[in-house]
Order: sequence, then C-alpha cells, then structure tokens
Amino acid sequence: MGDAQTNAVLFETELLELHRQQRTGRVTLRLRSDEDVVGLRKQVRERAVAIALSLVDQTKLVTAASELARNTIKYGGGGQAHLDDLNDGVRKGISLIFVDAGPGIADVDSALRDGFTTGGGLGLGFGGSRRLVDEFEVDSRFGEGTAVLVSKWKR
Repeated sequence: MGDAQTNAVLFETELLELHRQQRTGRVTLRLRSDEDVVGLRKQVRERAVAIALSLVDQTKLVTAASELARNTIKYGGGGQAHLDDLNDGVRKGISLIFVDAGPGIADVDSALRDGFTTGGGLGLGFGGSRRLVDEFEVDSRFGEGTAVLVSKWKR
C-alpha cells in the first residue's frame, strides 16, 4: 500500500471531532493486519497506565480496542485507529476511534445485539465492546464506511 492510500481520508465522520475540546493529544495508527492489532493493544495499554486507569479498566479498554480493531480489519477491509488523550479539567480519559471505508453496517441496532453475526462468530464482540467502556458511539452509512468511538475515563 502506498503512502497516498495510507494517508487518505477513509470515511468522513463527525466522531473524529466529538472530544475536540478535551483532546490533549492524538496518534493515528493503521489497521491492516494482526501485527497492527498487537501494536494498537500496546499503545492503548501504555496510555491507560499513564493515566492510572485501574487494572480492570485497562483490561476492559484493551479488550474493546482489540475487538473493534479486528472488526475494522475483518468487516471494513482495514482502516485507522485514532487514539486520543483526554482531559476535561476534572478527569483524564482515553478515546479510541476506529474508522474504515468498508460497506458499512446495514442495521447497527441488530449488530449490537448479542448473538447477531454476519461473520460466523458468536456475535458477542460488538455489543460486548459497548459494555466495557464509558462511551460508545457508532456512525455507519451503508456503502460508505463505519466509525466507532469508545471512551474510558479515570474514576
């Protein structure tokens, strides 16, 4: 893949600006392979440790990140993950935004329901990811792409 494709805007979504006022830093990683998922997990864990999330919350965030990264690759054909450091003046947090230019999700509500799958799995990952984080937003347009934002705040 050339640099032009790597740096191309995948899917225009307002989710990239949702936490703009609280964002103190952003790193963007590509998601194309299992190795990219491993690298993402490492970056998410390091950020979670840096803001002193509890071990349980670290594990929840890394698990959600891993699931959503794999979905980006499997169903979206690859994409990007944006890792945002957040500070709202009272607390610190981490926001992750997964973006792809895949076919989109035809029915987001069904996709979030446990047991729903189009990929032959158990159908627990997408909805399960929502339960592991403090904020969960989906922007998906059929035929254009999908963006999923998750956030975890230090308690």
